Amino acid sequence: MEPLRVRDTHPTLDHDDRFDSGGEPMSSDGAYPRFELPLEVSPAALERALWVFVALSLFGDVLTTFAGLRLGLVESNPVARSVIDGYGFVGMFVLKGLAIVIGLVCRPLLPLAYRAVVPAGLAVPWTLAVCINLYVISTVA
Repeated sequence: MEPLRVRDTHPTLDHDDRFDSGGEPMSSDGAYPRFELPLEVSPAALERALWVFVALSLFGDVLTTFAGLRLGLVESNPVARSVIDGYGFVGMFVLKGLAIVIGLVCRPLLPLAYRAVVPAGLAVPWTLAVCINLYVISTVA
């Protein structure tokens, strides 16, 4: 009786060059989904727009936090709670300003194409905080 053999079902694959890339450098460019904006935006323009988003989200976070505090809610972040208790509205802006300064100091370390990550990294959590604050305020009011 003859031993069983596995039949090769791949039409162009030869066992000798199974892992050969054809002499071309290997790339993963097509392996990941890519997202492109529907309009042409330069990295600098995107970063400027995101800094505006940072300003709006900062003011929204501070205002909704203080609105919630006036309704009797409690700040859940212990650092922010301490700053608010000690310095009030001004202290909260100083705390947010410190986060912006750290972002601005780190910004030059990134290539130009990726510098928009800094304002996005500030704006996204503050926007989420605004949404959470608005939700909690709506359940109390």
